[in-house]
Amino acid sequence: MNKNKLIRNKGLKEYSIPCRRFGRTEIQMPILSLGGMRFQQSWKDLEPSEINNHEQNILKKTINEAVKKGFHHIETARHYGTSELQIGWALAEIDDPKRILQTKIPPNNDPSLFEQELELSLSKLGVEKIDLLAIHGINLPEHLDMTIRSNGCLDVARRWKNNGVIDHIGFSTHAEVDLIIKAIETGFFDYVNLHWYFIRQDNEPVLEVASANDMGIFIISPTDKGGHLHTPSQKLLDLCSPLHPIEFNDLFCLSDKRVHTLSVGASKPEDLEIHLSAISKIDDMHELTHSIVKKLLNASYKSLGQSWLTTWDEGLPRWDETPGEINIPVLLWLNNLLEAWDMENFARDRYGLLGRGGHWFPGENADSLDCEVSENDLQKVLINSPWGSEIPSILRKLKDRLGGKRRDRLWGI
Repeated sequence: MNKNKLIRNKGLKEYSIPCRRFGRTEIQMPILSLGGMRFQQSWKDLEPSEINNHEQNILKKTINEAVKKGFHHIETARHYGTSELQIGWALAEIDDPKRILQTKIPPNNDPSLFEQELELSLSKLGVEKIDLLAIHGINLPEHLDMTIRSNGCLDVARRWKNNGVIDHIGFSTHAEVDLIIKAIETGFFDYVNLHWYFIRQDNEPVLEVASANDMGIFIISPTDKGGHLHTPSQKLLDLCSPLHPIEFNDLFCLSDKRVHTLSVGASKPEDLEIHLSAISKIDDMHELTHSIVKKLLNASYKSLGQSWLTTWDEGLPRWDETPGEINIPVLLWLNNLLEAWDMENFARDRYGLLGRGGHWFPGENADSLDCEVSENDLQKVLINSPWGSEIPSILRKLKDRLGGKRRDRLWGI
């Protein structure tokens, strides 16, 4: 059997997920990683006595099954509620000599507070050492400054590394491309956790620069932030056939050799299976994804037209330069997903998050249009867009279809 295929022995119980060299860390990283954001009972820290046995047993079973199937990289974060505590309990009971453990700590203007959070993370995980530490959420210039300035958070992390507690230091980000590249080009980081998947490939220049700097590249939330692919529209299901949209997106990401691993956010053992199914098709991924990409693009051109698709994002103002801080680029992107592939669940979620996402998802939705913000106000900042006269009507349509309900991020910093 081809060694690059998912190995399924008798009974479909034994697996081997292929590995890729995780950049200059030299870690042989499984191409599927187990994300811990959904591994928690609460989005707030709880006392150990408050952890429900049933919830903990599901988590332990999920990790145990994942390890059997080759998910040796587990990542979590200090601000994923009870995730670190619950994962720590499970890891103490599950043997995995190949384990690669990552947690993430947000930058802090006071490095002593950053260090306290780092101490708390290791205490909750119940370990004396972690393989990977990410500075969590370098989303704004001030976050990068807090991290890399003299006596900043990076100096703390380096001291811990020199003491043998951390092997490699990276960062996670939702920032704009220029800031991510600036962070990479400092040369201070061994790897990066970022968003890049079929429906949003804005970070393509980041992949290029990170690869040139021999960094590990970890794609985060390809299933959820990649389009709520766990609840796809019928149109998306049809266009991705014979694959499920999750399988297609996994293979699309992994078909780029600059990508080393994808996060699989599982809350129960069954969530692993569709990703393992994708990996079983990895030898045919280029042929499979090419034909599906063609179908998806054809549907886009049919719904939206070539003229729109080739120019819709030209001359758009930044959200912080727009009246009401309306994030026009993101809203038009959501409109494209709705019109081309009927991705209403995802578009509704993202629309409702605008105005509640802070620096993780900045800007506002269109609910203020024709209230606090007039069409004339918008026209003044749309003068460089070839679609300036049409965009207000598109925003009204989104407001009518998706507006009125907002939601908070599941966790915040």
